[in-house]
This record gives sequence, structure tokens and C-alpha cells, in this order.
Amino acid sequence: MTAAVPTGPIDREPLPTRGEPLPSAAEQEATLREVLAAAGVEPGAYDDRIIEWLARWEWSTVATIASWVQRAAEQPTD
Repeated sequence: MTAAVPTGPIDREPLPTRGEPLPSAAEQEATLREVLAAAGVEPGAYDDRIIEWLARWEWSTVATIASWVQRAAEQPTD
């Protein structure tokens, strides 16, 4: 994974650590796929299209969505 995905509630725009470059679209796509796989999400063909589309957004949007998936996957199930 490239820049760190926030692990808790987000109160301000998530950005890479000072001095680190913003992740490329390819790095952002890899981050999304890694987070989704860790959450047990198997993407279909349309999911793949949306992942590729979303990866071209700015890092703060990608990081926030990845954080939601990551945190939801960590919630205990009954």
C-alpha cells in the first residue's frame, strides 16, 4: 500500500505524510484493491470499472472510501 489509509474516523482531509508524493492512479488502484480484498470483497467486471474510475480521483477521496471499507470490515459480526 502507498500512502496510509486512515484507520479511524476522519476529521480532516487525509493527505500523505509531509514530503511524500501523492500516490499515482495506479498506486491508488492498488490500494483500493488491497483494501477490498482484505475485506473479502471479490470484484466483478463492473466493480473493476468503478475501481479504475475511482482511482483517478484525488487521494483524499480514495483514502476516505478505502478507510470506510477497512473500518466496516473490522466490525464484529453477530
